[in-house]
Amino acid sequence: MKDREIALKILHTIDSKGAYSNLAINKELKDKNISNLDRGFITELVYGTLENNIYIDYVIEKFSTTKLNKINLWTINILRLGIYQIMFLDKVPDFAAVNESVNLAKKFSTKTSGFTNAILRNVLRNKEKIELPDKQKDFVKYLSVKYSHAEWMVKRFMSYFTKEFTEDLFKANNERPDLYLRINTLKTNIEACIKSLEEKNIEVKRNDYIEEAITVKGINQLDELEEFKLGHIHVQDFGSMLVSRVLNPKEGEYIIDVCCAPGGKTTHMAQLMNNNGKILARDIYDHKLKLVKDNSKRLGVTIIETEVFDGMKLDEGLIEKADKVLVDAPCSGLGIIRRKPEIKYRKKADDLKELRKMQLSTLHNAAKYVKIGGELIYSTCTIDPNENESVIEEFLKEKNDYKLVAIEGFDDFKRKDGTIQLYPNIHNTDGFYIARLKRV
Repeated sequence: MKDREIALKILHTIDSKGAYSNLAINKELKDKNISNLDRGFITELVYGTLENNIYIDYVIEKFSTTKLNKINLWTINILRLGIYQIMFLDKVPDFAAVNESVNLAKKFSTKTSGFTNAILRNVLRNKEKIELPDKQKDFVKYLSVKYSHAEWMVKRFMSYFTKEFTEDLFKANNERPDLYLRINTLKTNIEACIKSLEEKNIEVKRNDYIEEAITVKGINQLDELEEFKLGHIHVQDFGSMLVSRVLNPKEGEYIIDVCCAPGGKTTHMAQLMNNNGKILARDIYDHKLKLVKDNSKRLGVTIIETEVFDGMKLDEGLIEKADKVLVDAPCSGLGIIRRKPEIKYRKKADDLKELRKMQLSTLHNAAKYVKIGGELIYSTCTIDPNENESVIEEFLKEKNDYKLVAIEGFDDFKRKDGTIQLYPNIHNTDGFYIARLKRV
């Protein structure tokens, strides 16, 4: 199967089945005899096309007399792939982008191969003449098209941030994130792991704030690495690791993680506890808890007990039992667009209203599990204030037995109120919010 055909199938899966891009790519490429060069090209095609969907559709509409919603999904994605190569990939010859796209159309949408050919050749002839919406007349439309973010999202962020910050944020959202790894000190030591990776010609950079965090370049198939199989490393972004560090679990403590899957923070907490204590890890879906179990086994974690439970319900048996509770709340994911660009098109403004209700309900229930003097950590992977500080403000108005306390350390990231908000365009990490609450 050719590279472009694989990329097309991945895009079709994402659109037709609502799959996440990272999972769809991993599933399609797993166990296939594909060179590292080809894997890189397929990944570039998928992410590049997704990152620029609105812009590409804007281009299609300029040259098609047929409305987008009347074009079948296979053809739409063939056109998107072709236009992405023509407009963004200098290393791909234009004739190859057109010819290979037409060949895909002949295979997956025979009747539209002529239509596909005509559109792409038109784009090719006129690509230097394609203009963005006027920045002065309609800044919202300009940002939406240029950076491929839904217009409701543009308006929402511009209500929170300046025009300049919003554009800078959208630009960062379209860049590829660094690959962060957590070195698992339950099974190895940091120096030995770094040396082992560097001996494989993997470029390693240490983190200034979290000693077990590194960024790496030069890894093609992570799950084939000896260090991964042995449980010496785990893929986890800096922002996610920061949550566990803020919670600061101690040996012997009883921790509850109410929304734990896929288990990055949970296993990190176990690592920081040196496998001494107990973590109750809950999630609403059993198949997600399997990921936690699998990760725990690979990483040598032995103190996690998993349990299917809905965080929006109260467990009377856990009231005032925990030293610390983590609510890594379900959220819009607007801080991880770099990793899952389909979020830009999949999320709707109304989704955030429902999420806020879930966040508050989960937080209120979790608060009851904390011992007096214990701590409650609230975190999200979003940069939307309505899911973050606004949730905490409403929670504190209703709960007089809790107070917001400043996060200890990490002064470079802290705000005046003692919480942390990471932004992709400022911190070059996923967008994460972290608040520390103490029961009094």
